[in-house]
Amino acid sequence: MSAPAADDAARLAETLLAETFLRETDRIADLRPDLALLEAGILAGLRLGLAADSRTFARVFGVAHALVLRALATLAGPASLLSLAHRDARTQRTRYGLSPAGVALLGSAAA
Repeated sequence: MSAPAADDAARLAETLLAETFLRETDRIADLRPDLALLEAGILAGLRLGLAADSRTFARVFGVAHALVLRALATLAGPASLLSLAHRDARTQRTRYGLSPAGVALLGSAAA
């Protein structure tokens, strides 16, 4: 009888995490309306510890890897919110972290 309860708890945790992710994405998008929702979602995923590389984000959220790479280019380039740490030449998996501007933005998102 504990298996259904465990399944229910796992589903509840997954639902709460999804709601938290969406709320955080919306908060970041409100602070920076110039960002696309995918770009805000990448920042939210990084803040929540869900993904710190392009392949993981693409897999977890069911987004084409090429779209994630394009969003990373915007976030690291004109938006200056991310710094790209490493890109695998074969798979194009790109690891990323927050730039000082990204830290400031996410700090204001928490307020």
